[in-house]
Amino acid sequence: MSTRQFQALRRHTFKLASAGLLCAAITPALASDYPTRSVSLIASAAPGGTTDIAARMIAEPLGKALGQTVVVDNKPGASGNIAAQFVLRSQPDGYNLLLQYSGFQVITPHVQTNVEFDPVTDFEPVANVLSAPQVIVIRPGLPINSLQELVEYAKANPGKLNYASSGNGSLQHVATELLNQMAEIKTVHIPYKGTGPALTDLLGGSVDMTITTPPPLLPHIQAGKLRALAVTGAQRIDSLPDVPTVAEAGFPDLLIASWFAMYAPKDTPRPVVDKLAGEIEQIMKTDAFRQQAAKLGADAEFMGPDTLRKYTQAELDRWGQVVRSANITAE
Repeated sequence: MSTRQFQALRRHTFKLASAGLLCAAITPALASDYPTRSVSLIASAAPGGTTDIAARMIAEPLGKALGQTVVVDNKPGASGNIAAQFVLRSQPDGYNLLLQYSGFQVITPHVQTNVEFDPVTDFEPVANVLSAPQVIVIRPGLPINSLQELVEYAKANPGKLNYASSGNGSLQHVATELLNQMAEIKTVHIPYKGTGPALTDLLGGSVDMTITTPPPLLPHIQAGKLRALAVTGAQRIDSLPDVPTVAEAGFPDLLIASWFAMYAPKDTPRPVVDKLAGEIEQIMKTDAFRQQAAKLGADAEFMGPDTLRKYTQAELDRWGQVVRSANITAE
């Protein structure tokens, strides 16, 4: 190498090192200033479902904590792909965040072939917001009062019952197909762009049943507009004390829970992610948030960035095995 080449290499190396030092200096500054404008929280489902409820539960107190408005923007459709792609195409600066439903994040990739994101490597995990068991509900017009009666009715009327879900590959879809296999029955799947639209048709009598989280269901169950048959948790929930668990109803292997978590685009600066996670952790510790979650039949147990990343991978692996063993595919 000539002297001139060596000196040019030194200058290039110095520039790279200087740029690295500059980035290292800027990143904490970004976190300390962040946010300087409103933040968009992209919910992957339509209004009315638990994804939307979770987004709005965290948006208001998070906005107060950050000193800027956090606006919930619902982008339903394509089993979470529309919202996920929108966030992934955004600048990794913390101003566009994803509130994602676990079914879309860790089940859809195993069921659909057109998923255009990696649920682990394409996002920076921020924090979970809520988790909840599922509730099996039917429209009251059916002559069914228990999970066992549902199975008996379905066997006597094969293919007559249908069920709503928030989309192909959603947890509602997979959970009901598991029930079909365990009980050796056949119910017809009708996918929607979120729990909200699915619930509207269930209340209107266009569909017969669904399996979803308690928050959007409770008011309708308590008003007698829906009939709850079982809870897919290990224990009964306080908001539905008379509804048995799936184990009590004869299906101990149908233990299923959903979770709703916040993600940022890949390469979002870690100090920004940590600032968001820290504020969310403090919000989730408050009595107001925890009591609101409990009233909805949900849990508010904090999970930070590193734990959420490992949990996302573990859930992706777990549901992959379930989908393959049950031979569940997109319709």
